[in-house]
Amino acid sequence: MSIHPTAIIDSSAEIDASASVGPYALIGPRVTVGPEVEIMGHAFIDKDTSIGQGSRIFPFASVGADPQDLKYQGERTRLVIGRNVTIRESSTVHRGTGHGGGLTEIGDGGLIMATVHVAHDCRLGAGVILSSYAVLAGHVTVGEGAIIGGLSAIHQFCRIGRHAFLGGGSGVTKDMPPYMAGAGGRSREVVLSGPNVVGLRRRAVPPETVNALKEVFGIICRNHRPLAEVLAEAEAACAQVPEARAVIDFYQSSERGVYR
Repeated sequence: MSIHPTAIIDSSAEIDASASVGPYALIGPRVTVGPEVEIMGHAFIDKDTSIGQGSRIFPFASVGADPQDLKYQGERTRLVIGRNVTIRESSTVHRGTGHGGGLTEIGDGGLIMATVHVAHDCRLGAGVILSSYAVLAGHVTVGEGAIIGGLSAIHQFCRIGRHAFLGGGSGVTKDMPPYMAGAGGRSREVVLSGPNVVGLRRRAVPPETVNALKEVFGIICRNHRPLAEVLAEAEAACAQVPEARAVIDFYQSSERGVYR
């Protein structure tokens, strides 16, 4: 174990013998630091936070602090950070709230770039990338492998589907479907451009699956017919492909509405 003598660690924290803690880092009560974790100088890890194996917390990150929610009354809640997660400089990740499930969760292999904010009760799947200055309000769900561009803002309770790509500077107030790419801004809603072809190819998704996603995108998004009508057509045409089925299900299960 490598702990700098200037680090301040609560007596109830559990630090694995293979972890390292840099100068002036502060680790609060009931924190669990797993194997091969690196907590760099001046990082702040607040209470009831668990950090998985191989994760790295960079200087001036604030991880596990109390949620910014007026309904929070000091109840015990948690932040769980998976394996091999990177949280860069000056990012903030807050614990959950009692009324929101009590848990904020960062999946394995995530990359949270500098100055990102992840609010209370957010759930991020494995391999999610949040670019600098992206901000997630409370109760946001981001699916596996999704990428959020820099300077983007996600409204509370929104869902970003798995392997979606959101361009930088976007303001998101609805759900964004899985496997799709899009971008927007403060003056206009997010516009979907079609399947996230580049990302899907990088993940070796078969061409026939990409073609099915293109077809389901065309049926749902390139017309102005009622949503129930186009979803029924998409189901008849593409539902046998699991990824296309997932897109259809995502639209059907939305509570905030989904971008078309």
